[in-house]
Amino acid sequence: MDKAPSSITQWADKKSGAFNRAPSKFRNWISRKPDAEFPPEKGRYHLYVSYACPWAHRTLIVRKLKGLEDIIPYTAVHWEMLEKGWRFATPDDNVPGDNVTPDPIHGFAHLRDIYFKINPDYEGRFTVPTLYDIKQGKIVSNESSEIIRMFYTEFDDILPEKYQKVDLFPKHLQKDIEATNEWTYNDINNGVYKTGFAQYAQPPFPLFLIPSHLNYNHHPIITHPPYPRTQSAYETAIQPLFTSLSRAESHLASQFSSGPYYFGRDLTEADIRLYTTIIRFDPVYVQHFKCNIRDIRSGYPALH
Repeated sequence: MDKAPSSITQWADKKSGAFNRAPSKFRNWISRKPDAEFPPEKGRYHLYVSYACPWAHRTLIVRKLKGLEDIIPYTAVHWEMLEKGWRFATPDDNVPGDNVTPDPIHGFAHLRDIYFKINPDYEGRFTVPTLYDIKQGKIVSNESSEIIRMFYTEFDDILPEKYQKVDLFPKHLQKDIEATNEWTYNDINNGVYKTGFAQYAQPPFPLFLIPSHLNYNHHPIITHPPYPRTQSAYETAIQPLFTSLSRAESHLASQFSSGPYYFGRDLTEADIRLYTTIIRFDPVYVQHFKCNIRDIRSGYPALH
């Protein structure tokens, strides 16, 4: 299908140049409750991800920590994102990485084909992660923050006891985690995109990561910076980004006596959500997104 909604590429406000992230469209829930539309079952759900995407990276981390590898298989799309969005690898691509394969469920060429199969008139974005229900032929969710929370508990009845005990959202820390998530997401996770995608000219397609081996001559939009920015939109985004990085640095430094994680001894959701941005910061966001007031390795020893 060649239909491509215009909203897919509208990342920034045309007047201010500020980056706007559209909300996820699929917000269903896998649940252990009786008569749930999406009950937990081994092999019923398939996870589509991109290794380039920090939001998808969250789901892979939690899938591993909760022992869901044999219960929820996954496919990673090809790194290349062009006009039709994420595409699947072909047998001839020889792309590195686990499970970077053709679409094993439908044989589709692009992730967007799954969205159009479900709704031919779909006008949202085609994003990863996408959690797909094979049995019903429906997308459960494309919201990473909710997918990881499904993974926390909803499959526990079919997991070994050691994985049932993995608690990434403990009750005694939930209020603190939620409060941390709010500014971590707005200023850091999404802040790098607000900075890197602040613009006055709409790009022809969205980008998460520009691989170094991409032929820039064939894609003149991919320069450094990726496309023109308005200085005011850039400064509005970059200042809270580095203010909040300093805030996270100070908090982590204060926790060293208690343990290595954000809230001390135990690994929690707060670590996972922060980590997927921090690990990409120096190699990707400093250069490509011009988040370059300082880097992580030399400027933030606790985060590093």
